[in-house]
Amino acid sequence: MIPIARPIITEEEKARILAVLDSGQLAEGEEVREFERRFAEYVGVAFAVATSSGSTALQVALEALGIGPGDQVITTPFTFVATSNAILHCRAEPVFVDVDPATFNIDPNAIEDALRSHPRVRALLIVHLFGLPCDMERIEDLASRHNLLLVEDCAQAHGAEFRGRKVGSFGHAAIFSFYPTKNLTTGEGGMVVTNDPQVARRARLLVNVGRDGEHYHYETVGYNFRMSNLAAAMGLAQLSQLEARNEARRRNARVLSEGLADLPWLKLPKEPPGYRHVYNQYTLRVPGRRDDLLRYLRGEGIGCRVYYPEVIPKTPAYQKLGFGGTFPHAERLTQEVLSIPVHPALSEGELQTVIAAIRAFPFGEEPRG
Repeated sequence: MIPIARPIITEEEKARILAVLDSGQLAEGEEVREFERRFAEYVGVAFAVATSSGSTALQVALEALGIGPGDQVITTPFTFVATSNAILHCRAEPVFVDVDPATFNIDPNAIEDALRSHPRVRALLIVHLFGLPCDMERIEDLASRHNLLLVEDCAQAHGAEFRGRKVGSFGHAAIFSFYPTKNLTTGEGGMVVTNDPQVARRARLLVNVGRDGEHYHYETVGYNFRMSNLAAAMGLAQLSQLEARNEARRRNARVLSEGLADLPWLKLPKEPPGYRHVYNQYTLRVPGRRDDLLRYLRGEGIGCRVYYPEVIPKTPAYQKLGFGGTFPHAERLTQEVLSIPVHPALSEGELQTVIAAIRAFPFGEEPRG
């Protein structure tokens, strides 16, 4: 089986983790502080606050910015549910708008339309999906003209760039996830980044049960969302390899695109001029026969997956809360998208196996059985 994801764990990760085990300081400590410093430097921001997951990072970022009851936050319906869940956890209201079908990212035109009819919108929570940045020129302009907070969900986009500037450095705050399928992993973990010292301070309080430092002096009602030294040790090793592994993903994506470009029934992922895609996923569009191709590839021993099979407002959990709406582009994507292996652990032989299997798929034939 060629897996859809395969985390790379080297001797450096193992050595750093063993050093933490030998130290006896397993919980949050100097490794976490070093990881925060180095990650902030990598993104190009002043502050980074490590958390226990990308999901907790989202909640902390929104709360640190003061998002709360009565606020509306515009976001995408086509992503992992943690993004909009974080808005709900702050007792604010997600406002879902459609996506650009060419990039899969939130559509600035749809944002502008929603702002005309939602006067309580206080923030934009945008997602750089699958490793491709959003149109940050348009989105920054909208946030500025409408005096909105801008939050970037970079969970799938470590190192992605828009016109030479890394994602995570545009918003009032941004978050990253370090889940095992991400471009950088700590097993589980996340990071809030910002250039605002007050947002950083509030985020650190929220992560550390509301206290500043080790003393039992609580300034706010916070959470235990801290990252461990074990996770940070792994993250430090991963960070040193991130650029090389991103380039391997980009090279694998080029090989896939070159090998599949002439198939008229496939739509391949795009990288617009001025964007740097880091291919957390290589996501095809397969109009009409997506599910047949998925079953076929799995039968050939090739891992593949549908991210995402439903728009969030039409999932049972959100339907119970009264969400609905129509999102033509996003809903069509749920019926067409299929992600195939692109991770940096792929061998050249595995890449060619994936290409050959897709090229051999009998697209023009009716499925049997």
